[in-house]
Amino acid sequence: MQEFIYDPWPWYISGPLLTLVVFILLYSGKNFGLSGNFRTMCAIAGGSKFSNFFQFDWRAQKWNLVLLFGVMLGGFISANYLSNGEDLLLNPSTIVALESMGFHAPNGAYLPLEIFGTEALFSSWSGLILLFGGFLVGFGARYAGGCTSGHAISGLSELQIPSLIAVAGFFIGGLLMSHLFLPIIF
Repeated sequence: MQEFIYDPWPWYISGPLLTLVVFILLYSGKNFGLSGNFRTMCAIAGGSKFSNFFQFDWRAQKWNLVLLFGVMLGGFISANYLSNGEDLLLNPSTIVALESMGFHAPNGAYLPLEIFGTEALFSSWSGLILLFGGFLVGFGARYAGGCTSGHAISGLSELQIPSLIAVAGFFIGGLLMSHLFLPIIF
């Protein structure tokens, strides 16, 4: 099988393509966002027996499940067939900071193997961190009325003030986690 290797798409190609997708969704009365798929999947699995929150016409959200599948498929194809094989280029000071917390150089990985690797999944500490982090992300997405992609892409393109506040909160939370809490945890 022939392997295709490409450089990342420049912003002036990927940006307008993303804009086109958002325009098509907005024109058709839909919003870009992926956290709503969890509600849809729970409704499909029978969640309405346990909570009224899952009692809605999930069939009207099938388009969003197709979008989620396309995002995952696109990520798989780009990671396995369209990457140039080079390691991630991180600032040397970032590498030093990560190593001081016990993380090794990424070696081409997008996520630290010390947390997301196969061995770490069976560690009680890593499992607890992933469970607590997943709870916070799920709670935050529900409390904010959407996920980062929905607010930052659809909400801001519609000039919604709540989305601007949510995106500012996401960035502040990310900065606090990266610079304050992550060094304490690790």
